Amino acid sequence: MKLHHQIFLAMLAGAGIGAITGESSTLFGVSVLSGFDLVGSLFINALKMLVVPLIVTAIISGMVGVGGGENLGRMGIKTVALYMATSLVAILIGLMLVNLLTPGIINGEPARGLLGLSLETGNVLAKIEGRGAGDFTEILRQMLPPNLIAAAANGQMLGLIVFALLFGFYLRVEKSPGGETVRQMIDGIYQVMISITMLIIRFTPIGVFALIAATVTRTGMDAIEPLAWFFLTVIIALFVHGFVFMPALIFLMAKRSPFRHIQAMMPALLTAFSSASSAATLPLTMECVQDRAGVSRKTSSFVLPLGATVNMDGTALYECVAAIFIAQAYGMDLSFGMQFMIVVTALLTSIGVASIPAASLVAITVILGAIGLPAEAIGLILVTDRILDMCRTAVNIWGDSVVTVLLARSEGEHQVLGLPVSEMEARAAEAAREHHQAVN
Repeated sequence: MKLHHQIFLAMLAGAGIGAITGESSTLFGVSVLSGFDLVGSLFINALKMLVVPLIVTAIISGMVGVGGGENLGRMGIKTVALYMATSLVAILIGLMLVNLLTPGIINGEPARGLLGLSLETGNVLAKIEGRGAGDFTEILRQMLPPNLIAAAANGQMLGLIVFALLFGFYLRVEKSPGGETVRQMIDGIYQVMISITMLIIRFTPIGVFALIAATVTRTGMDAIEPLAWFFLTVIIALFVHGFVFMPALIFLMAKRSPFRHIQAMMPALLTAFSSASSAATLPLTMECVQDRAGVSRKTSSFVLPLGATVNMDGTALYECVAAIFIAQAYGMDLSFGMQFMIVVTALLTSIGVASIPAASLVAITVILGAIGLPAEAIGLILVTDRILDMCRTAVNIWGDSVVTVLLARSEGEHQVLGLPVSEMEARAAEAAREHHQAVN
């Protein structure tokens, strides 16, 4: 049985068991609720355990994977700049809509009680009390911590992310044998962390069951309303970014029809939506961009794999909305400085973590830690995660393809989106036949 089916069944089972269980229920003399809390805490702690080594090695590996200096020339700089710009706009769209719709506020009150967060609210608010206008300067200080180990221990991931970006950038160009050894060592650690991550993700159904059961035991089905508003907020934000802002870029910058590009990318978008996997969709994405949109192989073979490493517009948007939703549910009044912290952290964690399994879980854990919130509410938003994962993966793929078109047009590729899809495919097939005959 596929993992997302297991998670769905675990959610149903958790809701069902929680509905028939009271806070005073016991099993063999042990509180059932405390058992749910224990299993849920172990799952959340396992995710937290991954954060530092996984994020650091992923970002360094991502920077090294960009390639040598020839790949970071004019084309590389334009590609990274466009990817970062579109990710930033995605995050800001999410930020605007989550502040406008306030899914974590129900009937004028924080949804903490409905979501079962009320027990720790006092402690949480005490941690963040007094944060205000000085947050902005504090963010700048955290970007260059005097002690990386202390920063990691205190959950200040911003400095570690900046260090990892610098380390990866200079490791990429280090030509000595020692540099190659370090590159292989980092890649080895990253692969090991991926394996550990996959192991922990296998236990997601158990963790989700416990977290949902504990919440329903405490609150009943009251958590449905805020989660429905959260789901709607993410869907609207993804739609605005994917089908308003990105098409505008195609029309204004590439001087081409966005509807023509949607038609070209439809097979890849449907595959991304159904599989919820950017990596699995990459070969089809490249085929659609090359054969149906008319982008050269030289451009697409560089821009699209790089996008799979450093760009995930939909996921970055989702992380921002999720973090602010949880903050709203706690009754936390976010200052400009703290919202800026969320934007910066979401943007930086989007570099290098796109290929990590369950990247959004790890990234949201980082963002919540950056603003002083516990990670326990992550289990609640998993209720809507599968459908939202399908949607944001499609937006990720769409964002990669749009940037590829913009780069191709900026490089003088006039054939891009210049002909109907059927004619583009016929030309691509003819070129393939000629190449095959020439080889044979």
